[in-house]
Amino acid sequence: MAKRIITKVGDVFCVKIDDEHKRYFQYIISDLTCLNSDVIRAFREVYSIDEEPELSEIVRGEVDFYSHCVTSAGIKRGLWEKVGNIKEVGEISHIIFKDKMDYTREDIKDDWRIWRINQNIIHVGKLSKENKKGFLGLVFTPEDIYYKIKNGVHYGFAAKYE
Repeated sequence: MAKRIITKVGDVFCVKIDDEHKRYFQYIISDLTCLNSDVIRAFREVYSIDEEPELSEIVRGEVDFYSHCVTSAGIKRGLWEKVGNIKEVGEISHIIFKDKMDYTREDIKDDWRIWRINQNIIHVGKLSKENKKGFLGLVFTPEDIYYKIKNGVHYGFAAKYE
């Protein structure tokens, strides 16, 4: 039987994006509003594969995006590795997630919902300017997260909603 992988708030993960570069992300909180999934913040900085930055330096970096995923599944699939844990997880009150009621209905444009971590979902219909900047509130597969970290955008249907 495979060993169970446990991740904790504050864990920092390294993602090798090619043979010469890597990036990092951190598990910052669980969001009860979205299936109690792990919320991560991915950092923009790209490091040389040989660099070993301090965790405190990594988490002070500019955030590229926030997302929901299952961090332990990414470890099991070999997409990233846990490199440490640091209590500093940043401020979360400003993070807005957005979600469509039905992604399959392209004829319905204004069926958006928004929420902040562990708060109630609000049906807003049309997104305001501020809410358009929100991050997609889906629980992404580890492969989706890896792709976004590596390429800067989602692929598939999610790409048109970023």
